Order: sequence, then structure tokens, then C-alpha cells
Amino acid sequence: MSVTAITRPPLPLSAEITRQLRRRRTVGILIVLTVLPLVLLLAFWLGSDGSNSGERGFVDLAQESGANLVIFTLFASTSFLLIVIVALFAGDTVPSEASWASLRYLLAAPIRRERLLRQKLVVAALSSAVAFLFLPVWTLIVGGIAYGWGPYVGPTGIQIGWPEFLWRLLIIVGYLLLEMSVVGAFAFMLGVLTDAPLAAVGGAVLLMILCAILDSITALGKIRDGLPGHYAYAWRDALAPTINYSDMITGALWSIGYAIIAVWFAFWYFLRKDITS
Repeated sequence: MSVTAITRPPLPLSAEITRQLRRRRTVGILIVLTVLPLVLLLAFWLGSDGSNSGERGFVDLAQESGANLVIFTLFASTSFLLIVIVALFAGDTVPSEASWASLRYLLAAPIRRERLLRQKLVVAALSSAVAFLFLPVWTLIVGGIAYGWGPYVGPTGIQIGWPEFLWRLLIIVGYLLLEMSVVGAFAFMLGVLTDAPLAAVGGAVLLMILCAILDSITALGKIRDGLPGHYAYAWRDALAPTINYSDMITGALWSIGYAIIAVWFAFWYFLRKDITS
């Protein structure tokens, strides 16, 4: 008799990862991320090539090199696509089990409730991290083949060579993961509160849309600094001649703070919730 088979804890991380990889939403996200850079190439190819004598932004410089295409893709994805991806991974994981009427059977395995939530939260975080890494890497490959492997050229004319650009791109991706943690935590919390995956995912997305609307009201003053998503584009400071970390640190601290509160509440509520599905 195998001792490992007896002592192996229920719901190992590898099993949960395998379950998530087989989900249609995971396949759908991978398809979207794979197609996005190709769609952008097609859009630029079909669009006019008119020159702009004024200050050039990320979209105007997107065809300068593969590095520029990566930055434009992240710039265009920050306000919605990345939010939806994190919300899908984190908000769908618990209510999907309830909607399939399999949640109570998982807990009867027996699996401790805190372990169930921890495993699903870890896999959601890992899935988001893989998606956030896949998008720039794949875009870099596509953009490099289409536009060349030249240095990144910023709107002010700054050029960042490859070794340095890769390091700064890693900083950008890391910051976006921290910044979007509030989205994942809120979606995860809603997923514990409801058995409807759409409500959990949609609720997190709507929260960020509402915060973006409030953030546009200048009369709120300093209150806007504490809104989730206010520092969503602070990663642009990583592309300055000298990196300024102040806004990125502030944004990350706000997001992590909100995330800790939301995740704590999700665990507190789930440990006391009556599981009927």
C-alpha cells in the first residue's frame, strides 16, 4: 500500500490547474490573446499611413518596432481587456462549481473550506500571471517579425535598447499584476457571495467602470487617488529616461490593500456559508 496515496492532501494544486486548463473560458482567453496582435497588425495595415507633425503617442509609434507594438498593446488593454481577464479567472472559479452543483461534493471529499478557496485563488492568480506574460511576449514576437527588432521609441523621442527594454517591460507586467489584484480580489469575493459566475465577473468589471467614471470627476480632488484603477497607467513611468517608482508604489499599495480586505472577507464569509449547491 502506498503511503503517498494515503497522506496526499485532497484537491492538489496540479489537479486544480488541470481543471482550469480544460475550461472553455481559459481556451477563449488564450484565443483572444493570440489573435489580438494579429488583429492590430491587420488594422495598421488597412489604416492610413498619414503622418502626424505634432506630438506622437503610443498608437502613432506602434509600427516603429516590435517593442513599440508591445507598449501600445498594453496601453490599449489596460482599461478593459486585462480587467476582464483577471475578473474571469478569479470570479468564475468558485461560483462555477456551485452552478454545476459540485461544490458541496468537493467539500465532502473531505476538503477543508479554506484549502478549497486557497487552491482556487492561487490557480486564478497563476492563470492571470501567465496571461499577462503571454500577451507581451507573443506581441513582441509578432511585432518583431512585422516591424523589426529596433529599440523602443517613446513619444518624447527617448530610445530604450533591448536589454534595458526587457527589464522595463518586466517591471510593467509586474506592476499591472499588482494593480489588477484589486479586480481579482473583488471578483473572487463576489464569487463567494453568489452562485452566478456572470454576476461575479460582471460585478468586478462594473466596479472598475464605475471607478473610472468617478476618477474623471476632478471635483473629487484627492479622493480620486484612493479609487481602484486611478494609478492603472502609472506603468508608463517605467518608460521614462529615469524610472519614477512613486506612482507605481502608491498604486500597488492601494490595490494590495483593497485586495487583502476583499480576500479576507471572502474567506470569512465562505467559512460560515451554508453550501447547498
